Amino acid sequence: MKDFKYKTIFSSAIKPLVPEDKDKYLALASLADIGDFIPEVDTNENVDLLPIAFNACVVNRVNKNGDVIDTKTAAKIYENFINKPINIEHNRDKVVGVILTAGFSEFGTDNVITAEQVENTTSPFNITLGGVFWKVVNNDLADLIEEASDPTSDNYMSVSASWELGFTDFNIILLEDGEKNIENGEIIAEEEAIEKMKHHLKGFGGEESVENSNKKAYRQVIGEVVPLGIGLTENPAADVEGVATKATLEPKEKEEEILVKDDESLNNISQEPKINVILRENIMKIKSVKDITDDLLKEVSASVVSDFIEEELKQASESFVEEKSKLENELKESHEARETLSKEQEELRTKLDSVEKALADLEEEKTQREAEAKFNERMALLDEEYELNDEDREVLASDIKSMNNEDFESYQKKINVLLKAKSKTVIEAQKAEEAKQAEEAKASVETDQTEEKEETVVETAVDEADKEDSEVPNSIQAEEETLVEKYKKAFSLDQFELN
Repeated sequence: MKDFKYKTIFSSAIKPLVPEDKDKYLALASLADIGDFIPEVDTNENVDLLPIAFNACVVNRVNKNGDVIDTKTAAKIYENFINKPINIEHNRDKVVGVILTAGFSEFGTDNVITAEQVENTTSPFNITLGGVFWKVVNNDLADLIEEASDPTSDNYMSVSASWELGFTDFNIILLEDGEKNIENGEIIAEEEAIEKMKHHLKGFGGEESVENSNKKAYRQVIGEVVPLGIGLTENPAADVEGVATKATLEPKEKEEEILVKDDESLNNISQEPKINVILRENIMKIKSVKDITDDLLKEVSASVVSDFIEEELKQASESFVEEKSKLENELKESHEARETLSKEQEELRTKLDSVEKALADLEEEKTQREAEAKFNERMALLDEEYELNDEDREVLASDIKSMNNEDFESYQKKINVLLKAKSKTVIEAQKAEEAKQAEEAKASVETDQTEEKEETVVETAVDEADKEDSEVPNSIQAEEETLVEKYKKAFSLDQFELN
């Protein structure tokens, strides 16, 4: 059989199929409704069978174990109860019957209702089951079940039914304190939120109450849900209790007899139920060592004590195995998580190293670019200020390549002194002065040449004039000319005015 992740028990007392708050005199009358679920068995032919019916649980309403199923889950699973075993205290070695019918009834009235009627409801209603108890297995217990269904019996409501579910998932329902109907609650379905709150659940050892609020947390069974059978018990956990037997429905005279009993006869009923030894041995369970008293030992056989010890040892063993398995799983998960974390950490370290290297390369590249730009800027500045040759540049580059701003400023002051002669400003000033001097020298030379030329021209003119005078014919009377007139003739300088 599949091993479900979780299991829970929904209990219901085996008693007349009416709510506990109903008048006990109306018990048999109300069985007419629930009795529809009692299997059709000919008990005259099958004297070894006891047909029964009972409300198994209330849907949409939280039980005493802090668990609940909703309409959707109820509609999905109710028919799966059919053919499941009826045992004692969920001990599968003590099977005493089988479930044969399943359906729904109204909560509070026990009126039979159909699956279509409950399809969309969020209000409470019953899952009602019917089956047979095998008298041949335990006839005394069968008698006790019949007594437990009779409200006039000392053993009335002494036997209960508890049904077990296997499931894989659950939601959390938050309800105000005192509220049981889930239609008035808040559903927590997110996995992370459920994980944070599940320690409040009774199924996980919690107290249900949620701190700092007036709410309680309950477990809503969902997902894959499988009914595992019915167990007979003395301690129900549900809001439905009771069982109806075919025998209690048949004799009309007995019904009338019960209905006419007066208060006095009821008051004469013993206040101490006479639970027989069979019930004690098969149903009653010792829940703790404190329950074992002298009075108890007088009423139960040694098998009950041995069963208690066996059950405690079994639970202790199962708890040990579960805790061991849980611890091993936690250690395994922790180891896997550590390996995963270590791997992720290594990957992150590798990525970080790669990023840091890339960043360092970028920083170095940036520094080199800045240094190169600064170097070029400084060389350009020196080239702009001084008339440098390749040898000068080589020396300067070697000096300034690793200088900071402060060192370079100090170096510039020295360079201004050392390279003063190569300063372009100084050189341009010198060139301007030299050009000026050359211009003045040229002008002086030209003036000297002009004066010298003029003197030569004058002398030549005078010589030519003397020559002409000497060649004048005797027949022509020479006219006396002044020196000024001679110059005018020689140079054709009519425009000159001589003072």
